[in-house]
Amino acid sequence: MNRCSPPQVLCFGEALIDRLGPLGGDPASDRPLQDCLGGAPANVACALARLGSGAALIGRLGNDGIAAAFNQLFAERGVDTTALQSDPLRPSRIVLVRRDADGERSFGGFSGDQGAGFADQAIEAAALASPLEPLLEGARWLLIGTIPLASPASAAALQLAIDRASARGVALAIDLNWRPTFWSCGAAEALESIRPLLSHAALLKFSAEEADWIAGSRDPAAISAGLPQKPAVIVTDGANGLAWWLGGQAGSMAAFKLEVVDTTGAGDAFLAGLLHRLCLDPSLLTAAENTTANPDGVRQAMRFGSACGALVCAGSGAIEPQPSAAEVETFLQQFSADSSGANPENPPA
Repeated sequence: MNRCSPPQVLCFGEALIDRLGPLGGDPASDRPLQDCLGGAPANVACALARLGSGAALIGRLGNDGIAAAFNQLFAERGVDTTALQSDPLRPSRIVLVRRDADGERSFGGFSGDQGAGFADQAIEAAALASPLEPLLEGARWLLIGTIPLASPASAAALQLAIDRASARGVALAIDLNWRPTFWSCGAAEALESIRPLLSHAALLKFSAEEADWIAGSRDPAAISAGLPQKPAVIVTDGANGLAWWLGGQAGSMAAFKLEVVDTTGAGDAFLAGLLHRLCLDPSLLTAAENTTANPDGVRQAMRFGSACGALVCAGSGAIEPQPSAAEVETFLQQFSADSSGANPENPPA
């Protein structure tokens, strides 16, 4: 069992089960099934802890076997759970995940609702205030997604966390993580809830499709320029790689080519890798203004994050395949040493 390191990244939101169906099958009816612990904030917290950065999960689970499995996992990884609530009425959420023949996934609904919804929808703001304050004392980042905005109670708790973090000078990172299945309203109404958050973020991560939807552009520099605080912006595009505007630097990078088993959690692993590097070297956010900064530091951080995502794709589920920092460095060294011509990482100019 690992000891919890003081959390540098506080991850707010859902911990849930990803129920994976067979490749090309329906998890609601086809077999075999594989239940994997997941949820984007939980994925990032576990990945950060695996990499060696202290992380906490702020959220709510049911009083059930899923919660017991998560609590064991968090204890083993060293994730701080002092702000993780237990719901006596609502179950932990199960998400039905379809996978096509190439391992790409889509979300097909939920299982386990007993009529009152799921625990992650009912995070209590009043119960959050006390455990949150000591967590914020040593934190560098509050990481949020947008799924908590889909439910009134969790939206109120999220706003409290954002307000308290802002008052403490803790930077806000947002992974848009647009999942229509979680929302009872339409996309236009959801966008009205999501858009105001963007102007408070120091770092924004979008998939290419999310960038199209919320910003009308896949150009990270253009997206940043359209927001008052000019945040760092990363746009990921799966096998097509990623592009960024961070520390006053624009760049892009091709994806690592590996045999894909399951893409679930790849973006979360990438984000954990990037936040890990930003915690180690906060000057990367202001690299263009820092004359002593490593000029290649931003690209190295992106490469590290990309390797985290690639290694997760080589296994099933979002959490079990997450690498340690040493495993990522070994992978990167092996990739760089490959002189066979098979190395596909050839970042565009």
